[in-house]
Amino acid sequence: MPKIIVDVMPKPEILDPQGKAIGAALARLGIEGFREVRQGKRFELKVHGEITDEVLATVRHAAETLLSNPVIEDVVSVKQKECGGNCGCGHAKTADAPNGQKDLLA
Repeated sequence: MPKIIVDVMPKPEILDPQGKAIGAALARLGIEGFREVRQGKRFELKVHGEITDEVLATVRHAAETLLSNPVIEDVVSVKQKECGGNCGCGHAKTADAPNGQKDLLA
């Protein structure tokens, strides 16, 4: 089944206490080298049938009105997830088979 991924992040001017807490925890664990951490949200929406321009428009509308709070968050991406051919979504991908031939994967 095809998926659409929606990523939502706090607006840059909004404080992110969760991101600050994660950044401090990384430093306490000795994981260094990060200037700033911001935490966002990721939504995965499985779609019945094909992902069309109309479906993407519907998801964008849902992302802007329900999945995010437009006062404090930005929808940073709405994209189709590439499944690599093993997802069972019904599409076909080609890949190199161990014998060097091209096999059709479902």
